[in-house]
Amino acid sequence: MIDVSRLRSDAHAVASLLKKDPFFPVGQLLAFDKKVRQLTSHVELLRSLKNDLAEQAKSGITDAIRQESMAVGKDLKEKEAELKELSEQFMSLALTCPNLALDDIPEGNKEENVVVREFGKKPEFSFPIKHHQELAAQNKWFSFETGASVARSHFVWYDQEGARVLYALAFFMLKNNKKHGFEIALPPAMANEQTLTVASNFPKFKEEVFTVAADGLYAIPTAEVSLVNKYRDTIIPTDDLPIRLTAWTSCFRREVGNYGKMERGLIRIHQFEKVELVSFCEPEKSGIEQDRMIACAEDILQQLGLHYRVSLLAGQDCSFASAKTYDIEVWLPGQEKYYEVSSASNCTDFQARRGKIRYRKEAGDKTELVHTLNASSLALPRLMVALMETYQQPDGSIILPKVLEPYLL
Repeated sequence: MIDVSRLRSDAHAVASLLKKDPFFPVGQLLAFDKKVRQLTSHVELLRSLKNDLAEQAKSGITDAIRQESMAVGKDLKEKEAELKELSEQFMSLALTCPNLALDDIPEGNKEENVVVREFGKKPEFSFPIKHHQELAAQNKWFSFETGASVARSHFVWYDQEGARVLYALAFFMLKNNKKHGFEIALPPAMANEQTLTVASNFPKFKEEVFTVAADGLYAIPTAEVSLVNKYRDTIIPTDDLPIRLTAWTSCFRREVGNYGKMERGLIRIHQFEKVELVSFCEPEKSGIEQDRMIACAEDILQQLGLHYRVSLLAGQDCSFASAKTYDIEVWLPGQEKYYEVSSASNCTDFQARRGKIRYRKEAGDKTELVHTLNASSLALPRLMVALMETYQQPDGSIILPKVLEPYLL
């Protein structure tokens, strides 16, 4: 959630907001904000007047005091009800307001994304290559038919070899992330509404999550949701910062996008495994922390020998909560296209404001909001696709990178 007070007096902040979402009704938000502040002042005056009349009544109730008290009480009740409704309208709109874009990200949408570096080269093949679904069928790695049978379409069942590779990748990535200073955690795969609101998924993206209505719970779309909330309503000692967490969880999303010919298979599915990074740090260090996260994710791809590129996203392509995002996109030969396997986002104080996640530099100092960051490290299904299609052999077999051998069950 942004600091609305910045929008009142800072034209640059308004421009940064519109860089993220040119169509957001910032004028309406500021109008609500003004009305709420004016009405709040009026209500406070009425409460003060009511208290004054109560003090006067202690010396003896007169008809004038009685009549004025009744009038003030009636007016106060009406204005409090009006303030409650207006505050709810303001908060409803404020919670759909995206984070402000940082100055150094490009304007525009994904067409304006900037590739900042590449690693390796696109693999070349001396034989007709196969799509990962063909390879999976031949090597018995996974089955969408079985997944649909036990759940529904766009769910996958990993058979023995596919499951072995998936588990190997997960443990390989967790060990890598630990090497880079991230503490391993295992959060719940379910979250309540407050948790998803703090993480900035609610209310804007509420329709995209799977719901367990009877229990008021939701299946997490990413481990970021849970990890960010670990320090909700907490004042963190400065000496404890930065705090770096990593977790491997299943992630659940109702929306699978346009299910076109080139995006069949593991590219877009309802349930997928992902290893996530989340950091809490002092504001002036969040840029350095974002670079650390990207380096951590790149290390995985480099050890696996996969070709990828890193892109700085334009404002309108950044996620709702992000002020600055880099995407790491791996090359998928079967799709002849780059696909994102990691988004590394600096959310500045956006989530921290929602969750009241603060720190105090010195005893007696005023608390300040931390900065939160997140990154995939990495999304396993697409990483598995990259391995299958990059390391396929002429006979359709797959030879995995030796770095994974110690992790294969």
